[in-house]
Amino acid sequence: MRWLNPIQILKSWIEPNWRSYLGTQQPKIWFLSMVIGLLVSLAAILFRLGIGAVQWLWLGTSSEIIIDKVEATPFWIVVLAPTIGGLFVGLFLEKVHPIKRAEGVADVIEARAHSGKGLKFWQGLDSAAVTIVSLGSGGSGGREGPIVHLGASLANIVCAIFSLTPASKKTLLACGVASAVSASFNAPIAGVLFAHEVILGHYAMTAFVPIVLASAMGTLLSRLYFGNIAAFEIPAYQITSYWEMPAFALLGITCAIVAVCFQFSLMSTDWLARHVKIPLMVRPVIGGFIIGCMALVFPEILGVGYEATDKALHQQLPIALMASLIVAKTAATAITLASRFGGGIFSPSLYIGAMTGGTFGLIAAQIFPELASSHGLYAILGMGAVAAAVLGAPVSTTMIVFELTGGYALSIALLLTVSIATGLTLALHGRSYFHWQLEMRGVFLQKGAHKFLVTTVKVGSFFTPLPKDTPDEERAHKDGTPTIQLMDTLEKALKAFDAAGGADLAVIDPADPKRIVGYAKQVNALRYFNKQLIDTHAEEHR
Repeated sequence: MRWLNPIQILKSWIEPNWRSYLGTQQPKIWFLSMVIGLLVSLAAILFRLGIGAVQWLWLGTSSEIIIDKVEATPFWIVVLAPTIGGLFVGLFLEKVHPIKRAEGVADVIEARAHSGKGLKFWQGLDSAAVTIVSLGSGGSGGREGPIVHLGASLANIVCAIFSLTPASKKTLLACGVASAVSASFNAPIAGVLFAHEVILGHYAMTAFVPIVLASAMGTLLSRLYFGNIAAFEIPAYQITSYWEMPAFALLGITCAIVAVCFQFSLMSTDWLARHVKIPLMVRPVIGGFIIGCMALVFPEILGVGYEATDKALHQQLPIALMASLIVAKTAATAITLASRFGGGIFSPSLYIGAMTGGTFGLIAAQIFPELASSHGLYAILGMGAVAAAVLGAPVSTTMIVFELTGGYALSIALLLTVSIATGLTLALHGRSYFHWQLEMRGVFLQKGAHKFLVTTVKVGSFFTPLPKDTPDEERAHKDGTPTIQLMDTLEKALKAFDAAGGADLAVIDPADPKRIVGYAKQVNALRYFNKQLIDTHAEEHR
C-alpha cells in the first residue's frame, strides 16, 4: 500500500481554506477594522468633550452631574441656553448642512443595505456638530446615535481608500458602529452585538472577528482616557423571591406599553412638525424655548439624562417624580427631535425605562412588601426592557445593561422582562423606531432582502444599452412599443414584463421620452435579481 505523505494531506486540507480566507480579504479587513476602531474611538472622545464644552459655556461645568447646577442657575439662563442653541442649529441646518437634519442610526442601516452609499464624511461631521450644540445646550437626546453615524462615516472613508468587495464594506461599516457603541458606553461586548443585530441584521463568522477587533480598540482608547468604569455604578441588587417572576412579566408588559407610547410620541410630533409650515431656521428656536421652560419644572430632562437615570437606579427619586419624568422626558425628547435638534433615542429610552421600572417597583413593594425586591432592581429591568423594545435590539440591549451596571446577577429577570416587552411591542407596533424611520423614506428592510431589492434596484442595473453608432431612426420610440424608464425600479419592470407577456421593454431616455437608449430583457432582470439574492444569502452565512 502506498503511504500518503502527512504533509501533503495537511496541505490539501489547509490550502483551500487559506485561499478562501485570502479571497474574502480577511487580512486586510482585520487590519482596517483596528484602524477604524481607534479612529472612531478618538472621534467619540472628542464628541463627548465637545458636548461638555458647550455645556460649560452656560452652566459652568462639563460634568454630566448637572441637576443641582441647573436649579442654582438663574431661570432666564436655563430658558435662553437651549433657545440660543436652537438658533445655532437652525442656522447651521439652513445654511450649511445639505440634509437639513442630523443623521443617525437609521441612516447607517440604509447605507449598509447600499454597501456604504449615502454616507459622506462631511455630512457626518455636520451631524456631529449639530448634536454637540444640541445636547450641550440642553436638548433632550442621546449622544450614541450621532456618534454611530460618524463612526460609520469614518469607516466609509477607509473603505473608499481601499479596493473592497461590497460584503467587506458592510463589515467595516459595522466595525465603525461597534467601536462607536463600545467607546460611548464602555461596553465592548454590547458594541459587537449591536453592530450585528441592528446594523448588519445577521451574524456571520467572517464579520465577527473584525467587529470584535474594532470594538476592542474603541474600548481601549476610551478607557485610557475616561477610565475603566461602568456608566452606572449601582449596588449589588438581588432577586428577593422567584415568586416575583409574574411581577417581572407584568413589568415587561408595562414597558412595552411605555415603549409604544414613546415611539408614537416621536412619530406624532415629527408628523406635526412636517405639516406645520415653520421656517427651518425658526423650528429649533421654538423647540429650545419649550425645552428651557420645561426644565424650570423638571431640570432632570436636560441633556442625555444619565444623572437622573443613575438616581433612579440608586433609589434616590420619589415615586411621584419618577412617574412625572416618564411623561416629561418623553415629551422633551419628542420636541427636541421634531425641532430638528441632533440627538439619538438610546439614552432617552434607558432613562424612561429606568423611571418606569422604578415606579413599578415602588408600587409592587406597596402591594407585596414581603416579596418585592428593591425598586432599584426594577429600574434596571425597566431600563433594559424599554430600550430593547424601542431599538428592536433585545440581545445587544440586554448586554449593554449588563455592562453598564457591571453585573449579571439579574440575568433571568432581565431576559424575561426584555423578551416580553420586545415581543409585545412588535405585536402592537410591528417595527422598531429605526425601521419606522426607514419605512417613512420608502426603505423596507424589515420585509426581507427580496422586497428591498425589487424596490431599490433600477432598470439601469440590468438593461442592455444600444450601441453608440445606432441610427437615430432605430432609437425613435414607436407607438405601441412597451417602454420603461431608466430609473424605474425592478418591481415596476417585472410588472411591465408581465403586462407585455414577457416581451422586451424599450428603455427610454428620461430627458427625451421619444428616444430609446436600450432594451430590458426579462431574463436579464430575473438573473440580476437572483444573483443579488444569492450574494446576500452567502454574505449572511459566510
